Amino acid sequence: MAAPIAEVPRAVDPGVVAGIVEDVYALCRADTSGAPADYIPELAAVPPDSFGLCLATADGRVYGTGDVDLPFTIQSISKPFTYALALADRGLAAVAERIDVEPSGEPFNEISLDPVTERPRNPMINAGAITAASLVDGRDAADKFERVRRTYSRFAGRELTLNEAVYASEARTGYRNRAIGYMLRSFGILDADPDDAVDRYFRQCSVDITCRDLAIMAATLANNGVNPLTKERALSTALTEQVLSVMTTCGMYNAAGDWVSTVGLPAKSGVGGGILAVLPGQIGIAVYSPRLDEHGNSVRGVAACRELSRRLELHFLHVTRAARAAIRADYTVAEVPSRRRRSPEEIAVLDAHGSRARVYELHGDLLFAGAERAVRVIEPQAGELDALVIDLRRVGDVSAIAVTMLDGLQRELAAAGCRVALVDPDAKLGHLVSSLDPRDPRGRVFVDRDTATEWCEDIVLERHCPAGQQACVSITVAEHPLLAALSADDRARLAADFETRTIARGEVIARRGSERSGLYLILEGRVRITFEGGDGRTHRLVTLSAGMSFGEIPMLVGGPFVNEVRADSRVRVAVLPPPRFDALTEKAPHLKLALLERLAAGAYAQMDAAVRAIAVRGGDY
Repeated sequence: MAAPIAEVPRAVDPGVVAGIVEDVYALCRADTSGAPADYIPELAAVPPDSFGLCLATADGRVYGTGDVDLPFTIQSISKPFTYALALADRGLAAVAERIDVEPSGEPFNEISLDPVTERPRNPMINAGAITAASLVDGRDAADKFERVRRTYSRFAGRELTLNEAVYASEARTGYRNRAIGYMLRSFGILDADPDDAVDRYFRQCSVDITCRDLAIMAATLANNGVNPLTKERALSTALTEQVLSVMTTCGMYNAAGDWVSTVGLPAKSGVGGGILAVLPGQIGIAVYSPRLDEHGNSVRGVAACRELSRRLELHFLHVTRAARAAIRADYTVAEVPSRRRRSPEEIAVLDAHGSRARVYELHGDLLFAGAERAVRVIEPQAGELDALVIDLRRVGDVSAIAVTMLDGLQRELAAAGCRVALVDPDAKLGHLVSSLDPRDPRGRVFVDRDTATEWCEDIVLERHCPAGQQACVSITVAEHPLLAALSADDRARLAADFETRTIARGEVIARRGSERSGLYLILEGRVRITFEGGDGRTHRLVTLSAGMSFGEIPMLVGGPFVNEVRADSRVRVAVLPPPRFDALTEKAPHLKLALLERLAAGAYAQMDAAVRAIAVRGGDY
């Protein structure tokens, strides 16, 4: 006997997606039209206003509300799963000899066969389902039903059981289904005792499930036949495609055409009040509400599926490209810093607290499934982060529901005290203005990730840098680290050779290809060194601030500037002109040697930091 299936804990998560599910539930709950099935006495006795709604992703995350754990019998939703077992036992060709796959155009319990083929028109009506039940292999009747039950259990991810009371009620009143069984036997569709096949059909319809179980069964079909919780394969990929194909055209009885056009998901309903719907590769939906419409489908179930399909853009013809995992990479600013050179004090703070700022790179088409995965990964970080960046530059199509979900995520993060920024130069989320207000949940919008990373670092430093240890704002020439290690006399003598200049914000200090113009020590403000990228845009190589220097490479090698240098703010610099730098060789060789050693160490550190940053980003800007 097979080992029992382990129970897997499944929590219903809060958050953006859960909010959408709650909204749809509240919208549909007010509808009390329709009535429970009454031709099976036990079904007529269920609480008519029970209502559960569950959505399960293809990787096993469940969102649900209402009576999601209330047991009810699976009824006709069993049909695709028994059909799947018959296909696995007998093969496509053998099953096709006995069951067609065409919509019937008749009630699900009609006592008829196709007049041309003399076979049941499809496995989703009772004639086809009873035939499928007859094709299940096993030693005897008990073994055959046990294989049916085990199949359903593999799809649900837990052991399911028979509801004896409902089975007895069905067996006691199922004269029409017995008539269908005898008709099938008279046409040679059934080879054995029709009572055996009909009894198995009564039993399979009487298996107890919950709305949560049904969502996992749907998600297993969405996941190519692999249960996303247990990772057990319940059905092969090829047979999963066959089952979903038949569900698309035949699963909702006479309402199948309206369902496909308005909901657009392979689905199956049951007179117990359940509906199962599948978006292959992405999600499964389950609804339980016993009040049925004239077609035998749950009134609230149909409405909820239609509303979810509309809001989440789930119609299978809308998904024009394969869904891909949305998150390409994620990392903290401690792992991948910006290209702004930081002081030793700042570096220490970022090493200690840089994990509190994180960047998420998204890619591919951002439809519901991709957005849901991204939101699910990011949401739990809300209370742990000071700042977060979502990089959308590699994203293709963005659906309206993805925009809604990411906007909701930004509001959640902002409410938890986490500042949020987007890297979205093409305004794919429609944020055309970058908000400077830290209380604005829309956050900042940047054109490149490096600037957004610097913004994260600034927030971390603002929140965690100890008082008195912030980077220096303004220094004198003698206080600059390049001179600070010299003796007082040497420092004063060298400082006298520097000229102090003030440069306006945005002014170019050195153009690419210009001759060396001096050794620049930054005393106040910020300087940006840039380069032209392969995308035709200007990108930052590094930003330097007070206590740092530039121009040393042209001074040391005698060549031109290879990058443009521009004032990023109002800047005050001390400049050692080339003639005075050259003159140190004769006037004070020991000073020049000390200066060169300091310059070489600083230049190497700057180059190493830039190369490492580019290497980590894979050459990306």
